[in-house]
Amino acid sequence: MIHRRDFFDPRPLLQPVADILAAVEEVRGLVNDADTASQASLLRFGRRAMATLFEVLLPFGTTSAHEAAQAALDEIDRLEAQLTVYREDSEVSALNREAATRPVSVKENLFDLLERSCRLHEETEGAFDIAVGALIKTWGFFRRQGRVPSDQERTEVMERIGMRHVILDPEKHVVSFARPGVEINLGSIGKGYALDCVAAKLRQEWNIACGLIHGGQSSVIALGSEPGSSRGWSVGILDPRFPSRRLAVLRLKDRALGTSAATFQHFEHEGRRLGHILDPRSGWPAEGMLSATVLAPSAAEADALATAFYVLGPDKARSYCGNHPEIAALLLPHVPNTQPVALNLGKEDVQLL
Repeated sequence: MIHRRDFFDPRPLLQPVADILAAVEEVRGLVNDADTASQASLLRFGRRAMATLFEVLLPFGTTSAHEAAQAALDEIDRLEAQLTVYREDSEVSALNREAATRPVSVKENLFDLLERSCRLHEETEGAFDIAVGALIKTWGFFRRQGRVPSDQERTEVMERIGMRHVILDPEKHVVSFARPGVEINLGSIGKGYALDCVAAKLRQEWNIACGLIHGGQSSVIALGSEPGSSRGWSVGILDPRFPSRRLAVLRLKDRALGTSAATFQHFEHEGRRLGHILDPRSGWPAEGMLSATVLAPSAAEADALATAFYVLGPDKARSYCGNHPEIAALLLPHVPNTQPVALNLGKEDVQLL
């Protein structure tokens, strides 16, 4: 276990720079020249937060790299304290306790995130929904102990989930719930949002234009390109059928990536493999997909849409990408011998393996 204030040994890395969604590809074009190797080296800083490991990767020689990385990871700690539902004193936990009885004033950044979540909910026909905290608990995934609820439990919980119960007042920045029992859970967008805030801090406060930041195996944001390249950062995507293999390598340049898959959080029930990604429209775990990876201008969008596309499936994801050319996706349907479905991805963006 890594203490929240500890950092990894910041030695130059000439091998794959991090195990991100499989691995960041080995820095290309390295030669034996010491100066070239030094320019292509990376410093790596990490800290536990949001139940995962966040890392900041910066080129060797970045001015004030240690201080900038620590400030970035401190920002993630601050956001976790505000957005988590696993702490009673967080702003979101307080909102969940009180918004059904009175309008609750929230900080501007949280209100903006709720508004963005509402927009994404509407654009994805309800496949992305942050007002599913009660449903997550009913299925046991809140404590990572999956269970099948009874018919009565499912019927009851479906009455108190969904953004239809969340009332946002943009003039006063207040939030109300239309009925008791509604709970917001930002697990499907919170890590990505934190990465966006960190990237903005590194750019604006530390003048850093080159780096890679990730939160666990599902969220990545890239600043510029990896040293020695102008095409962006190479990020490997795990194949959920064979977790030791890569499905593809994607290129990220000033762009973010999010992946949704039920590779690790799932259980078997009556011959069905039920994962932790729930379809808020049916109240059941989503089925039909093995993984959904989304590239987007922001990590919050990438995370949210990866969840939505996992729920929606390839056809509706294709329709969404057709109306949003800034969004790209790599989808793996749960079909024997299937090939990945690439949406809005050019040859320069993806290498299938």
